[in-house]
Amino acid sequence: MLRRLAGQTAIYGVGTIVPRFLNYLLFPYLTRLMTTGEYGVVTDLYALIPFALVVLSMGLETGYFRFAGEATDPAQRKNIFANVWGIVSLAGILFFVLVQLFTPRLAEVMQYTDHPSYIRLVAGIVLLNTVMAIPFARLRQEQRAKRFMVLKLLSVVVNLVLTFFFYSFLPILARNGVCSGWYNPEFGAGYVLVADLISNIVVLAAMIPDLRGTVPRIQPSHLRALLIYSFPLLVSGVAGTANEFIDRQMIKYLLPTSESLSALGIYGAVAKLGVILILFTQMYRYAAEPYFLSSFKKEDFRRSNAEAMKYFIIVSIAIFLLITLFVPLFGLLMGRSFREGITILPVILLSNICAGIWLNLSFWYKKTGETKYAIRITGVGLIFTIGLNFLLTPVWGYAGAAWARLGCELAMVGVSYALCRKHYPIPYDLKRIGLYFLVGGAIYALSFATACLPAGLEYSLNFLLLCGFLLFVIRRERIDVRGMIRSVLKR
Repeated sequence: MLRRLAGQTAIYGVGTIVPRFLNYLLFPYLTRLMTTGEYGVVTDLYALIPFALVVLSMGLETGYFRFAGEATDPAQRKNIFANVWGIVSLAGILFFVLVQLFTPRLAEVMQYTDHPSYIRLVAGIVLLNTVMAIPFARLRQEQRAKRFMVLKLLSVVVNLVLTFFFYSFLPILARNGVCSGWYNPEFGAGYVLVADLISNIVVLAAMIPDLRGTVPRIQPSHLRALLIYSFPLLVSGVAGTANEFIDRQMIKYLLPTSESLSALGIYGAVAKLGVILILFTQMYRYAAEPYFLSSFKKEDFRRSNAEAMKYFIIVSIAIFLLITLFVPLFGLLMGRSFREGITILPVILLSNICAGIWLNLSFWYKKTGETKYAIRITGVGLIFTIGLNFLLTPVWGYAGAAWARLGCELAMVGVSYALCRKHYPIPYDLKRIGLYFLVGGAIYALSFATACLPAGLEYSLNFLLLCGFLLFVIRRERIDVRGMIRSVLKR
């Protein structure tokens, strides 16, 4: 069973890694083109978008996986999709209209009075992503990973091309009297938003063939059970996403205005360096969520979830070491003015690992329908996030926000595990997991000793340390590497 999960994860990995890698090309490009303050605007606005999407999707994406997975015939699944798509799309439309009506006030509160158009563009991006959220979920539920990959890739390619055009070619054209009405140097970060908006429009148009024969509808009788199941996920999703974006807002509002956007830009840029770990967690979630919420016998679920947790942690530690052992090289991806924040990268990476562990610990209550526990877990996390940020960010700046995020994630992991152990015991191999964390930590500590050596020797020794960890895991777990590769290639 885990081989099937690994295969799906790999396919989603291609669909996630390739587009994100292409999108990642914008990171060194923009951090060299923009000031830390300008990039802070991008960081700020793109931290708000996931929060809005969580609110508007209302936890119904996971609800759709649960109920569509249990549906007995295609007509029933189609009806579930139409209702979920209808209510989520309506929420997106209402959000868009309200933002347009109250843009001046929102611009004042968000400190964008000079650029209210930024807020209108963000609202358009949120609307399009909301409308497409459930169709993308259906592709995952139907295990149409290749189609999912193509659409995601299309989005990124269009976004990439347009961003390069707006920032590199449009100014040249304008200086030569061509398309001069399209270019305004004061628009700044707005061109990033325009490129994103257009790319979403293109993807929505490309998705039309997947939506033929389905009309969004809202039937209260059909939605009742879905909403009852999903409401706790909405509340927890809001709290959970707040835990992830509120550190950005704390930096913006707790630090002096003169330095807040610059600090936010540095923090956002350093967080980008952990993209490999984020990508792995994301592609794992894409595969694991419909996988674990499908038909499973109780004991099979427990065994599979325990094994999945172990291997998820192994890969996460390996990625952590890959990045931290070669931090100076990863730092070169950023513009020079952003590199002062590189010291917080290990903290951010540990936070991302904890977030993935929490994801694994969430499947049991999503499977059993006990989604009320999600509220308790994320509520605890939100308390830690706000409290630690108020305590640490004014003193340590963006470093304080990074440590606050780690404290939040650790708290949620602790509460999640305690609830799981009490209500739905899963035989996680804690000794084996603890051993891998210990070995990974020891290797990371050894890297400080190699830092004083010439760069070539340092990186050679660190590479050997990384290989040593991988070989240790392979021998300890008796992993058939060749068999796994063959399985993935077949898929």
